[in-house]
Amino acid sequence: MNYTWDFSSVFSHSDILIEGAIGTFKLAITALALAIPIGLVLAIMRMSPSRFLNGIASAYINFFRSSAALVLIFWFYFAFPILMSVDMGAYSAATLAITLQSAAYFAEVFRGGISSIQRGQWEAAKAIGMNYAAAMRFVILPQAVKRMLPIFFTRVIELIKTTALAAAIAYGDLLYSASRIVSITFRPIETYTVVALSFFVVIFVMSKAVRLLERRLAISD
Repeated sequence: MNYTWDFSSVFSHSDILIEGAIGTFKLAITALALAIPIGLVLAIMRMSPSRFLNGIASAYINFFRSSAALVLIFWFYFAFPILMSVDMGAYSAATLAITLQSAAYFAEVFRGGISSIQRGQWEAAKAIGMNYAAAMRFVILPQAVKRMLPIFFTRVIELIKTTALAAAIAYGDLLYSASRIVSITFRPIETYTVVALSFFVVIFVMSKAVRLLERRLAISD
């Protein structure tokens, strides 16, 4: 195949790429900031002796973990505004869909970390007069965090990957910005190559950092 590569036309519109990268970063950070506390609450509910709280958390986690992220994004963008009679832009719909699904995954990460702590730690906290909330905050969670960090950051990487699906509803992320550049330059190969490499570099660096963290935690254990 005789194809002449020309990246200059793509980089001449670097402002659009930067705008898209900011959009991706904004979406990922917002979804992450919301999904973590929701996931922690769900994990605590899932481990609660109350059948009611456990049932609600289990139903939530099973539903969102079994749902396709792209379908959720479309549903919150097209269906949710009609059912709730609210205005829902692309950013809000994508954030809501990614947040709710990521919270379900984070809940299982947190639950696994908390469950890995020996029962004796709970009993020791109770013996010195701590209630459930205090034991969770001061004794259990500090130990559980160390064990759950590697898989936690793996889920963060997955969340970043999922943000690319927001381009399907015309949210101004990196992938959508690439489609804008393609419509201007008619250079899809170069444009999507740049975007693919951008995602690869970010995710590869984060993956290496997670592996390094795993080794350090293994040594400290």
